Amino acid sequence: MKKVSVAGEREAVINALRPVVPMLAAMAGPHLEVVLHDVSKPENSVIAIANGHISGRSVGSSVLEGPQNDRGFAAATRIKSPDGAVHSIVEDYVTVTADGRELRSASAIFRDASGEPFATLCLNVDLSGFKAAHGWLSQMLKPMVSAMVPATPDAPVAPAESQMDTLMQEIISEAVGPGGSAETMKREEKIQAVGAMQRRGLFIVKGGVERAAAALGVSRFTVYNYMEQLRRREQD
Repeated sequence: MKKVSVAGEREAVINALRPVVPMLAAMAGPHLEVVLHDVSKPENSVIAIANGHISGRSVGSSVLEGPQNDRGFAAATRIKSPDGAVHSIVEDYVTVTADGRELRSASAIFRDASGEPFATLCLNVDLSGFKAAHGWLSQMLKPMVSAMVPATPDAPVAPAESQMDTLMQEIISEAVGPGGSAETMKREEKIQAVGAMQRRGLFIVKGGVERAAAALGVSRFTVYNYMEQLRRREQD
């Protein structure tokens, strides 16, 4: 029996997942974004996408241009699985688009025979239409004498830049604070900052760990140590 290389295995899985992207979107409608990432190419990780209007992405977009707080990317940057090609799912978490809209998200992480993550299939549901409908129905069901209290809109978030360098610095600045300086941060605050960067996918990008370490004033080893501590806390 001919042995399949790791590269061949990855290609076969990605090719099998490509038609799943438009199929899921066609079944669920325009409120569901379906994205297939090749995490080995973070600069242009999006290799298939449907309903990209939800996050403003297209084929060729970088891993950093996606919604904030993506737990799927955090899972994809962890140490590879010792059990080989064990795929995993991160279910039902909230992400936020660049313009402040909340999405309900889920991700499947695919690993090759060596246990290395190489692809993610992500689902992002835009909840804004459903929230608007819910609000309208709530108002209609209230007694007519009830005062209508308008919802306070979320503060708009600045749109994401396309340049990788700018995006990386933006993620670090948001995690560390204005100016990207960690001189006054305590150890636990640095751990939480690393968690925030990890959720944004920074550590998938080449040089991300080094830039985070420099911003936090620690070594690369310390950043990896913080990531491992966060992983253990999630398991407890």
